[in-house]
Amino acid sequence: MLKTALQPRWIAALLFALAISTVFVLLSQWQFSTAESELPPAAGETENVRPLTEVFTPGVELMGTEADQMVSMNGSFRGEDTVLIDQRLYDGDRGYWVVTAFAVEGAPDGAVMPVVRGWVAEPGDAEPAPSGDAVVVGRLLPPEGPIAKAPEEEGVLPSLSSAELINVWDTPGYAAFVTANEIMVDGEAPETGDMRVVDVDAQPQETSVNWMNIFYAIEWVVFAGFSVFLWWRLVADAHQRSLEDDDDYYDDDDDEDDEGPVPGHPAPTSEVQK
Repeated sequence: MLKTALQPRWIAALLFALAISTVFVLLSQWQFSTAESELPPAAGETENVRPLTEVFTPGVELMGTEADQMVSMNGSFRGEDTVLIDQRLYDGDRGYWVVTAFAVEGAPDGAVMPVVRGWVAEPGDAEPAPSGDAVVVGRLLPPEGPIAKAPEEEGVLPSLSSAELINVWDTPGYAAFVTANEIMVDGEAPETGDMRVVDVDAQPQETSVNWMNIFYAIEWVVFAGFSVFLWWRLVADAHQRSLEDDDDYYDDDDDEDDEGPVPGHPAPTSEVQK
């Protein structure tokens, strides 16, 4: 079989099979590398306050690597654009988030950021949004999904969906929201009354594994092995055929030796006739 495998055509076929296997192995490595989603930044990094305009852009989806970041933004509150988000817990008590549109200074197209100014037990406890030049420091978080539910009260929504708020406020906005840890207006902290600060900690880091990518990676390795096995199988078949051809050749020679005397010639004898 070695003699058959060393024939030029089978050597070329082996090189081709190895090249195909290399491609399959590289595809397998790529699938393994994409099976694990990119981790969010470390907690120490997210706690360093960064300007919002350097971290996130309006009109794009907030990725996990950008979420939980502490940000600061300058601008002003649009007090008329305030809603309450119901079914919010604070120390075990159920109440509302007070959310107001914040016109971010330097944001493209005058985009606004929904800012959770605080938590209240009753809608009447919500303080009006302060007017003037404001600075907000808080945590950047992904929006919630909209809930197909009619609001029980005007100005009260079931979820903090930035897409829904953009329609309610009729203005461009960020696909995220900020829970305010600190608000300063004209250099002073505004009156908050019975509102409580909504302090959200950074979410724990979890490695998300895509098992479908793991399956594809294993599949590419199997394909790589099969390409070499297919070459070996073809060489073995070619070697077997060559052996069968040799056997047929020798069988033909034996048949010729076993044939009778040629017509016109006397048959050989073992004794001399007298």
